[in-house]
Amino acid sequence: MQLQKLERKDIARLLPYFRNQRTHISNYSAGSLFMWNKYLSTLYAEEEGCLVLCDRYVGNRYFYWPLSRDGDGAAEERVAEKIEKFCRENYIRLHFTAVPREKLSGLVLRYGADVHVSDIRRWRDYLYDAQDFILYPGGKYSGQRNHVNKFKKTYPDFTFERYDASMYAETESFLREVAEVQAEKEETLASEEMRGVFEILPKMEELGMFGGVLRAAGKIVAFAAGEYCGDMLVVHIEKAKRGVAGAYPTIAQLFAREYCTEQTKFINREDDSGDAGLRKSKLQYSPVQIVDKYNLAVHRSFDALSEYPEISTLRLTLRKIADEDAADFARLARDEKLNRFWGYDWRENAPSENPEDAWFLQDVRKDFKQKNELPLGVYYEGKLVGEVVLHNFGYRAEAEIGMRILPEWQGRGFARESLIALMDYGFVKLSLDRIEAKCFKENTVSVYTLKSAGMRPCGEDDTFYYFYKTCAM
Repeated sequence: MQLQKLERKDIARLLPYFRNQRTHISNYSAGSLFMWNKYLSTLYAEEEGCLVLCDRYVGNRYFYWPLSRDGDGAAEERVAEKIEKFCRENYIRLHFTAVPREKLSGLVLRYGADVHVSDIRRWRDYLYDAQDFILYPGGKYSGQRNHVNKFKKTYPDFTFERYDASMYAETESFLREVAEVQAEKEETLASEEMRGVFEILPKMEELGMFGGVLRAAGKIVAFAAGEYCGDMLVVHIEKAKRGVAGAYPTIAQLFAREYCTEQTKFINREDDSGDAGLRKSKLQYSPVQIVDKYNLAVHRSFDALSEYPEISTLRLTLRKIADEDAADFARLARDEKLNRFWGYDWRENAPSENPEDAWFLQDVRKDFKQKNELPLGVYYEGKLVGEVVLHNFGYRAEAEIGMRILPEWQGRGFARESLIALMDYGFVKLSLDRIEAKCFKENTVSVYTLKSAGMRPCGEDDTFYYFYKTCAM
């Protein structure tokens, strides 16, 4: 899977995904992506007819549930597995965001009990029956009907028109007035939203959006814009002039009457962003559902490990590599043959062509701190003789193991003994279900060592042999 930056020019091409979506979540829409694209630095990919979206927020990456263009749930499940694999291979913490309720239980079961699930109230969408907005029926909508009737009585010359490009300058001027009032809130999200409104206005047709303007005495007093997403009309913009009583319920009703079709069962008026006044207003319109948007963070048992363990065998001790062993560790890392079979070239990250010995030690300690790997020195009679590592931790209790021994200490069985000890630790203390390994095909010594440590061959490609072991083996 190859993620690329989502440019605004790309969004129009993705419209088929949004028009066929069935989540009832407004985040899966062209308008939402366009308005918040700069704020969230969204990336995207297309896999198996599914759209993968990934936002950056507070330094982390959050993946949306894959969105099938044709409603293929099985394809969405397969692509969710690709997201998991992508995160594992690229050392990205696996987070899902805006997960629909019907997908949550499957994810929790997939990743086990060690997941953190949140459903932040201020981001939940308000979903309404479309007919309720068209008619404002019954006692629960008496307040809205009264406001509309008052507006029509106060402004008998009112008109509602479909928005078109000829109204751009006038509509923008109206929105500038609204923005001045909204700026009084001094809230980042409020100003970010208005920035998005101004930028989306000239792009509405391109994005498959439509709008309506409400006039009183010939002047625009309210504006609304939205798009079709599955069986709902998503209202992205709804603004009214302060002091014009009844403008909001009137534009809401007339917009629904104008644009709801036989296929439109629901109106999604997005979230309230935690604004108390907005929340009260949205609740007064009697939503049929406040749509959950679950965030799910998958935890690995390794993530909770704060200190290096110390593991003893008959002859060896596996522990944190000491500062005084920096020179020997650097020699281990610099060894050309070992480095080639290790599968990682330290030169890719080195600060110079010939870094100081201490840098190699700092590098692996950083990986442990970031929970990318568990590197342990192999000690024999107090002397550093090699390194054994658990790394490439997955999200379903799996990890990869690797090890290397200094040339002068090879041939004594230290590699096998270290592998067995660390695998036992991984199964018992880190609750791993599966430990994997790979080695270059020409590295026949490693092939023998992995097999002698109890690992079983499970495949090969042009470059590597692959092995695995479970706790039961």
